[in-house]
Amino acid sequence: MIFHIESKSNDKIKSAQKLLSSSSYRHEKGEFFLEGARLCYDAAISAVRIKQCFFTEKARQKHGEKVEKVISCAESAYSVSEDIADRLSDTKNPQGIFAVCAMPCDTAVTLESGKKYIALENIQDPSNLGAIIRTAEALGIDGAVLCSCCDIYNPKAQRAAMGSLLRLPLMITKDLSAVISDCEKKGILTLATVPDSSAKKITQTDMSEGVLAVIGNEGSGVSQEIKALCEKVTIPMLGRAESLNASMAAAIVMWEIMR
Repeated sequence: MIFHIESKSNDKIKSAQKLLSSSSYRHEKGEFFLEGARLCYDAAISAVRIKQCFFTEKARQKHGEKVEKVISCAESAYSVSEDIADRLSDTKNPQGIFAVCAMPCDTAVTLESGKKYIALENIQDPSNLGAIIRTAEALGIDGAVLCSCCDIYNPKAQRAAMGSLLRLPLMITKDLSAVISDCEKKGILTLATVPDSSAKKITQTDMSEGVLAVIGNEGSGVSQEIKALCEKVTIPMLGRAESLNASMAAAIVMWEIMR
């Protein structure tokens, strides 16, 4: 059954708005918020539990198949006005379809010998995080380890990932050194990427077996503690730029890992 919400002060609308803006509220509720026909549809076909969906009639007409799939998978569905959709939207051109989803109970990646992983340490830009995870899934990386990064349920991260954050196996940890120790026990090569011409070139590094490569913070890079535990590698650069954007560096590293 589809219900209709007319009031902007409706409690469900207020809660959805708070999920959009507050990381602490998202984790308190165990819920996150998605916007857009493609992303909400990806959630529906990825076995994500959709607790509520909100849609405009215009969205239902324009994105029919995707919106109908979201409605059919949602525990409750609500049609809303364009004004309410504008309030729920975090984009310049809202598509008029939104979903409140339950955070999965267990999505943790299990590190296995012979597989390829990316580790992100202290990535704070949600768009960077989402772009890296999207690239990781596209290239066939087996999973990602996230340490002290921004909230993966940030709407900007989810949009940049285009559904990959819902699908790629993830491990969220506060102790990356313990993960690296576990990798060493399993024969998984651990690499720390650094903008240092004296480090080994990643193009000359044997990554044919299992590997975990660490990408560091946008400004300060990989922490000293983690660099001390890993083999240091660098992306050779011929121009005057001293470093790359974190998502671009990650893309090059992952390409080399999978090549």
